[in-house]
Amino acid sequence: MDLKKTNAPVNTVTYNKTLIEERTGNVYEAITIMAKRANQINSEIKKELTEKLEEFATYNDSLEEIFENKEQIEVSKYYEKLPKPHALAVQEWLDDKIYYRDTTKD
Repeated sequence: MDLKKTNAPVNTVTYNKTLIEERTGNVYEAITIMAKRANQINSEIKKELTEKLEEFATYNDSLEEIFENKEQIEVSKYYEKLPKPHALAVQEWLDDKIYYRDTTKD
């Protein structure tokens, strides 16, 4: 997942309800699908962030090393500035990038 190429908003945005429910015909079903996708995105971001921060892990508690690790701070700031997982999921939904199927209809 390339987070730099997304056009999801960083701030809160009001969406048209008819656009959200257009594909499913039910706003609650659409929100449930987007919520599940947001959980997937969140776990992907968390895994990626954990892997990057493990590179900076030190196993001794030196106070000087904690304050001097500027690379770790920059990585953390980058992830703080990203759009939230729910905003990414809504944008994917509106761009028709989320695949879903209704198992009760099969």
